[in-house]
Amino acid sequence: MEKNKPIIVILGPTASGKTELAVALARLIQGEIISADSRQIYRGLTIGTGKDLDVYQNGGAPVKYHLIDILDVGEPYSVAHFQFDAINAIEKIEAIRKQVIVCGGTGLYLDALLQDYEFSRIADFSDESLKLNREFVVFGLNPISEIRRMRCANRLTDRLKIGLVEEVEQLIADGIDPNDLIRLGLEYKWLVHLVQGVISREEFEQGLTIAIQQFSKRQMTFFRKMERSGIPIHWIPDELSLESKLAFIQSRF
Repeated sequence: MEKNKPIIVILGPTASGKTELAVALARLIQGEIISADSRQIYRGLTIGTGKDLDVYQNGGAPVKYHLIDILDVGEPYSVAHFQFDAINAIEKIEAIRKQVIVCGGTGLYLDALLQDYEFSRIADFSDESLKLNREFVVFGLNPISEIRRMRCANRLTDRLKIGLVEEVEQLIADGIDPNDLIRLGLEYKWLVHLVQGVISREEFEQGLTIAIQQFSKRQMTFFRKMERSGIPIHWIPDELSLESKLAFIQSRF
């Protein structure tokens, strides 16, 4: 039996260009993408979570993705759920001889997959401790702090222009509990407070911009912790073009 190829992981903080790179790579090497994002699993959170679903569909052959839009807001989901679902997705992708690409910025999700976290019991869907036993090659994107701050600010501006506030207004109108949105943190916490009149538009934009930048720093802190725990990460120079980033990955895979 042919040996499974190593699983490619692309990680990085918010607004680092992970999705664009992962999709381009999937088109190049016949891959499918598993999202490792704790909020993209929820339906209806399209703009605020930066699903960028058009990137998967446009600019070339459509790329299949997994673990995006699988739950309604408010449904429980844990690191253990992700590990279980990701392993199932990996097995399905490998069964059709496609390349597995895991892409995301939720550190605990990634760490659970890479380090085979053991959960005593995953209630309601598994009584077994899961073991993947696969080789991973991990690549990281980490723009310098000034560029990261600029990209975060620009992306927030762009999302507001295409209906970020209206997205949350519609979710609440459709019966989504605002408290469930607040529990998701970041954009949705601040957006609910804006929509409910708790804060002004200026307070919203200033406060959320700072919160996103702080979140980005926490993501990098976690990725460095993963490195210290023994996970090698190949950091891709941010100044490289998309084509050069793809070549960087291929030369190490």
